[in-house]
Amino acid sequence: MKKIGIMGGTFNPIHYGHLMLAENAYDSMKLDEIWFMPSADPPHKSGQVILPYSYRSEMTELAIRDVPYFIKSDFESQRSKPSYTAETLRLLHEQYPNTEFYFIMGADSLFQLETWYKPERVMAQAILLVAVRDHHSTEEMHQQIDYLQNKYNARIQLMDMPGVDLSSVLIRKRVEKQQTIRFFVPERIRKYIIEHHLYEGSSENA
Repeated sequence: MKKIGIMGGTFNPIHYGHLMLAENAYDSMKLDEIWFMPSADPPHKSGQVILPYSYRSEMTELAIRDVPYFIKSDFESQRSKPSYTAETLRLLHEQYPNTEFYFIMGADSLFQLETWYKPERVMAQAILLVAVRDHHSTEEMHQQIDYLQNKYNARIQLMDMPGVDLSSVLIRKRVEKQQTIRFFVPERIRKYIIEHHLYEGSSENA
């Protein structure tokens, strides 16, 4: 059975934190591939301004093109409805029945999971790979995992992550202030943002 990691997100823009998380998941769980899925219509970003899908998708493609086991997937863009993780996983299982899916997430998402659309379906359809970060203690993480396992029979694996505190919000704000983002994002992405004048004069927090 093929083992596929799902790396979802708005990728607005994609940065080294995303890539480090994906690489760590690939290595620690011996996955076959990581599928990067830019969200087309993320419901949790409703009311916020997000770059058009075409920009975010192209930046994702540029960021991962040299890694053969990183695959950009346009699966989310093929749907007209909001990008709910539970529905994405359901459709993936229909199309790829002989595949085991691993959903990659940050520590914060583990504590927010019950606010997602049909969280029980998310946990039933994928193994959750969660990055351990410094701002959550090991005790807090294990308590939350025990709670989700007991309530939902969730399958959860923790992954140690380097303490690199990067976010797309930080990068957008630096661009807006005309500060460098070199070494925050791959060089191709930095040049793409400059060439297309992305995030200039933007104060949104998508």
